Amino acid sequence: MADEEGPTVELRQRKKLKSSENKESVKEEKISDTPIPERAPKRRYSVLLVLEAVLRPKVVLSTSGPDVLFQRFAKIFIGCLAAVTSGMMYALYLSAYHERKFWFSNRQELEREITFQGDSAIYYSYYKDMLKAPSFERGVYELTHNNKTVSLKTINAVQQMSLYPELIASVLYQATGSNEIIEPVYFYIGIVFGLQGIYVTALFVTSWLMSGTWLAGMLTVAWFIINRVDTTRIEYSIPLRENWALPYFACQIAALTGYLKSNLNTYGERFCYLLMSASTYTFMMMWEYSHYLLFLQAISLFLLDSFSLEQSDKVHEVYKIYIFSLFLGYLLQFENSALLVSPLLSLVVALMLAKCLQLNVKKGTFIAKIMKVINFYLVCTLTVTLNIIMKMFVPHRENGHMLKFLEVKFGLNMTKNFTMNWLLCQESLQAPSQDFFLRLTQSSLLPFYILVLIICFLSMMQVIFRRIGGKSLKETITLEDGRIGGRPEIIYHVIHTILLGSLAMVIEGLKYLWTPYVCMLAAFGVCSPELWMTLFKWLRLRTVHPVLLALILSMAVPTIIGLSLWKEFFPRLMTELMELQEFYDPDTVELMTWIKRQAPVAAVFAGSPQLMGAIKLCTGWMVTSLPLYNDDDLLKRNENIYQIYSKRSAEDIYKILTSYKANYLIVEDAICNEVGTTRGCRVKDLLDIANGHVVCEEGDKLTYSKYGRFCHEVKINYSPYVNYFTRVYWNRSYFVYKINTVISFQS
Repeated sequence: MADEEGPTVELRQRKKLKSSENKESVKEEKISDTPIPERAPKRRYSVLLVLEAVLRPKVVLSTSGPDVLFQRFAKIFIGCLAAVTSGMMYALYLSAYHERKFWFSNRQELEREITFQGDSAIYYSYYKDMLKAPSFERGVYELTHNNKTVSLKTINAVQQMSLYPELIASVLYQATGSNEIIEPVYFYIGIVFGLQGIYVTALFVTSWLMSGTWLAGMLTVAWFIINRVDTTRIEYSIPLRENWALPYFACQIAALTGYLKSNLNTYGERFCYLLMSASTYTFMMMWEYSHYLLFLQAISLFLLDSFSLEQSDKVHEVYKIYIFSLFLGYLLQFENSALLVSPLLSLVVALMLAKCLQLNVKKGTFIAKIMKVINFYLVCTLTVTLNIIMKMFVPHRENGHMLKFLEVKFGLNMTKNFTMNWLLCQESLQAPSQDFFLRLTQSSLLPFYILVLIICFLSMMQVIFRRIGGKSLKETITLEDGRIGGRPEIIYHVIHTILLGSLAMVIEGLKYLWTPYVCMLAAFGVCSPELWMTLFKWLRLRTVHPVLLALILSMAVPTIIGLSLWKEFFPRLMTELMELQEFYDPDTVELMTWIKRQAPVAAVFAGSPQLMGAIKLCTGWMVTSLPLYNDDDLLKRNENIYQIYSKRSAEDIYKILTSYKANYLIVEDAICNEVGTTRGCRVKDLLDIANGHVVCEEGDKLTYSKYGRFCHEVKINYSPYVNYFTRVYWNRSYFVYKINTVISFQS
């Protein structure tokens, strides 16, 4: 205390003494930490040291000894065992549920393939093509120069459809000798189910890292499985790109969470950095929209960097991972220009430039605050400018339909375009329904998530305002501080979940990105003593010791939640596994069988994109369109082929079909006689609007059209329809017409 009250002249002497003392202490630490005779045990326990550094709780008592060390390692071992077991059990559950739902093992190959609907059928068909190829190199060449899928069109299927999962799966299937043990379809879906197990394990670990207890991980898994209708689309469509990619993103989130922890040693930091680098690149390779999700993550890290000055160097290391992954992805994805013009690259480069221009100013001063505002404005301006410049000089495929869709979605524009209105009518692109929030509330997930988010957000804002005001804060946060918003990983997750939640409130399909992290954040909060301590500090609780009560609630609340979830939802899960369902679609099976037996090998089929995907998978025949919505030419093809359900003449339909070299036309009775629940969203209604056959003035009014609906008229078999089309097959659901090459106009 005497030194603190002394004159300022002694500052230099004290600094010198302090630095010399530090050097001596560092030398003493090095001498004491270096084991002289034993080096093998240090290597033997290196893995445990990394896990202990990453997974240890934030608040640790200052005790030491073999008993405490054993307790830590035992806790880590049990937690890792629980995480791995949870992932394995979830993968086995998905496999059993899939078997019960489709009666998969008792079906023929054709019936199994029909269960792959829409774009999923396209992905799996290319997996089959790779297995049929004489060599891997030949298979890759045929996919990159594919002219056997869409008529009059050669596509690079690997780049356009992100077929890297199929390439990897085919290599693993043949390299491991699995072709002698298991059927290709089981190997394929087994990999996807295994990745879902990794997904759950990563969420488990993330919640554990944040709370310090693996009880949070168990609760995360329970909420994830109970709300799986809103957390994953694996039950509806197995080969979706997101089912392959999101497990790697979850691993990246877990590694990033550990990397941002401020009490991390060198071993743990390196481990998290390497895992984060590998998972970021893999995630980018698996999904064409991954860079948009990483863009949101980069925004979250940018805001974290602005609010939390201690983690600035770590955040910029993550930016380097982004740049490396984008560059490597650009090269290995056939020079994919979409990565160069992505907003992620523009933002990261802008952040790097802004850091180079940043001045060293004393924290807390007025000038520092002004510089923060200038830096924020500079980053935003540079990001927009760089993105515009990149789009001007880099040749790229502009997704104009996506921009138009967003304009119409937010009411900035009106359109009669069939494709835009069809996209707006898709349930996944509409705002979430009330049932979504009701399901989350019934499982108690939403109320606890809101509670945790409010406490973390208010604590974060409290810390931010203190830093803006120049107040010094302790670097090491203890349980007694009650300051959960001061931890960098918490700040990051709060910002990230708010961004994802904002998007999910606009587009329901994005709930599959948001809801899993709702499970993770809610479970972390109720199991974290720091969160309860933060709340008690605000409430100024004095009747009971707040630390003791926080520790009790962090164990009692998740236990009560777990028991209630077990009592209410576990019987339902067991009932789902016990019920033997059956996927029965004989009409589609008959259609595919007829095509394989009767249609010429060189035939080209036209019909709805969803059906064309099934035909490509089940028969291998060429089609005119595909159920893919990332290509303007394919979208235009889909709109033109859908005209078979509009009020157009036989001659117009004939010209459209022959322009794509189609030989057969398939009319689906379900679309032609569709009775939609939402008026104006049926395919034929959207076509009538686009073609000007409906005027929306004082209610819907049909304008005059001298032609009937084509799909109805062609079934009657009268001229001029029979002159252009000859019916060759039909059943209750499908009508197949051969497109005549020689036209006879006899009535």
